[in-house]
Amino acid sequence: MTRFRPCIDLHAGQVKQIVGGTLDSSSEALQTNHVSQHPPEYFAQLYRDNGLEGAHVIMLGGGNDEAARQALRAWPGRLQVGGGIRDTNAKEWIEAGAEKVIITSYLFPDGHFSQERLDAVLAALDGDKDKLVIDLSCRRQGDKWFVAMNKWQTLTDMEINQESIKQLEPYCSEFLIHAADNEGLQGGIDEELVERLAEWCSIPVTYAGGGRHLEDLDTVKRLSRGKVDLTIGSALDCFGGAGVKFEDCVRWNRSQS
Repeated sequence: MTRFRPCIDLHAGQVKQIVGGTLDSSSEALQTNHVSQHPPEYFAQLYRDNGLEGAHVIMLGGGNDEAARQALRAWPGRLQVGGGIRDTNAKEWIEAGAEKVIITSYLFPDGHFSQERLDAVLAALDGDKDKLVIDLSCRRQGDKWFVAMNKWQTLTDMEINQESIKQLEPYCSEFLIHAADNEGLQGGIDEELVERLAEWCSIPVTYAGGGRHLEDLDTVKRLSRGKVDLTIGSALDCFGGAGVKFEDCVRWNRSQS
């Protein structure tokens, strides 16, 4: 059943909401929707108190390790952590309290998928795929979607389709897929991508990007027949947004169960 999935996006050690397509820390073009005055653990406690499982903590660039650890300490064993995860630190983050680790860029050296690297990450997790989430965040090219890495700035040669999904499913417990061209814009979700993900994926998948109304949860539920979860970020009132009340998302989740 479709659920609202919360997030904690970290940039330069702070909780922020950023327009995904501008996410390049070295660029003056970076567009930030909101910088929270609350520390990461505030949001982890908020999600814990409201029973919102499956939240992802994403480290957008360097300087975020301690902030991520603060969140994990607030709700150990219940948050997923991504951003800079690789075979050498994956288990370290599980030991630090992450429920699962999320991996993207490391799987695509020079923009090409590496099965060897995926195997190495899984081995570092003692072969436990239940601790691994594969992030296939993407950018649209015509009527296709290609995985984007390096803070969504570099396109890889992996198209997201039924073939690539089936290739990766045996190695992870779920997928996280940001539509980077929609991320942070509050301009609406990529409905076609949501539909395709429901067709292609047989394991849990969370879509993020463009959510702006509470009704988007109903839309994702309808389009995916309850198979895809939705993350809403910049539109939430707890992140400075005006489109969606956090408490309404909590209430929506409870109504589904």
